[in-house]
Amino acid sequence: MMSWRGVLDASLLKEEVVTRNHRLADAAKAGRWAEVFEVLDLQWVSVNQWRLGGSSWFSPLHQAAWHGASSSVVAGLLERGALRTLPSRDGRTAHDIARSRGHLHLLDQLAPLDYGLGQDRAAALDAGLASVIDGRLRLPGGIAESYGKPLEECLRYPPVVVLPECPEQRLWFAVPAMYGGFSIALMSGHYLYVESWIRVVGDSGQAHVITHEGVTLVDEGFV
Repeated sequence: MMSWRGVLDASLLKEEVVTRNHRLADAAKAGRWAEVFEVLDLQWVSVNQWRLGGSSWFSPLHQAAWHGASSSVVAGLLERGALRTLPSRDGRTAHDIARSRGHLHLLDQLAPLDYGLGQDRAAALDAGLASVIDGRLRLPGGIAESYGKPLEECLRYPPVVVLPECPEQRLWFAVPAMYGGFSIALMSGHYLYVESWIRVVGDSGQAHVITHEGVTLVDEGFV
């Protein structure tokens, strides 16, 4: 299952993870593609990761689009699981960036496939997913409070729009200090099935179905 590296605050991660993240971001920003691929072969590094503490949320694919990298570089990133549908902080995909920069040779390669999810349905599912995650993290005295700063400054929740592009339309969102996380699956192309748990708390498992109409708790007490 693809992992969503949704941490924004570097203080929540191990120093070695942060060091590799910054090395990847530095190499991608400078267009040092051989180094980018070298870092991507290391543990705890994701091809869809942005710079920790950064403001743009540019992944290596966004940077490749910005630079107008070669088709072979983009192909290498896509082969490693780079998501064409991943939005930057201002909502742009790599395709949007390549187009705005005039890098026409990349447009076909970076064009996100139309999975038929639709903007309105995706927005409704995003809201439902956020409510499920918030429901587990924002409890009084819970995980969000342990971070010592607003949750929005610590975590970026996965946007539903990326799910159709993920293997089996699933991803795993591990949350620091939760000792667990959220397994998120897009089912039949139009609703979410989300399981979450805290490994150190018995019977903490919950399962939710999220549609464009709302959220339903369908199972609990497992794990």
